[in-house]
Amino acid sequence: MARLAIAGDELGAGGGHSAFRLRLGRQGDTLQGVEATGDALREELFVTPEVYEAMSVLAVAEYPLEACGLMAGEPGSNRITRFFPCRNIEQSARIYTIDPVDHLRAERTAEDAGLEIRGVMHSHTHTEAFPSATDVSAAPDPDWHYLIVTLKRETPEMRTYRIVKDLIAEVTVEILR
Repeated sequence: MARLAIAGDELGAGGGHSAFRLRLGRQGDTLQGVEATGDALREELFVTPEVYEAMSVLAVAEYPLEACGLMAGEPGSNRITRFFPCRNIEQSARIYTIDPVDHLRAERTAEDAGLEIRGVMHSHTHTEAFPSATDVSAAPDPDWHYLIVTLKRETPEMRTYRIVKDLIAEVTVEILR
């Protein structure tokens, strides 16, 4: 079973994962299509350099507000080949809600290209790249990847997670070359 954690408060709980209480998943809570052994998930999220750059640029451009967007790839794959920047209708530095019009436009554009939405990206402007309690409670799809760009440091950093109910499992992000 993978190492799983419960998210901390909205402002984060310090410098790393040790600030979060760790526990193993309960029976019946699964991450579809993910095999877990020991402390690591055997899953990676592959992102094209263009998508990686677009997400970083958007996060910096929207600062001090949280940025957000949708990631797309081939159906059922962990390869992200398109990124759709979306408006954060909350206009907040602490929470985001993707504009429904932008969401629908991204869904249709992805579908027309033979792709599907595989996850969501958003930024944390002053906290670590770890899902907040709000992020966990708002996670709409257990099959999605939840990528967070933190702007806490000088250089943006990205981490991605799978979220099922209140369980969080980190997934490795690899930039395709």
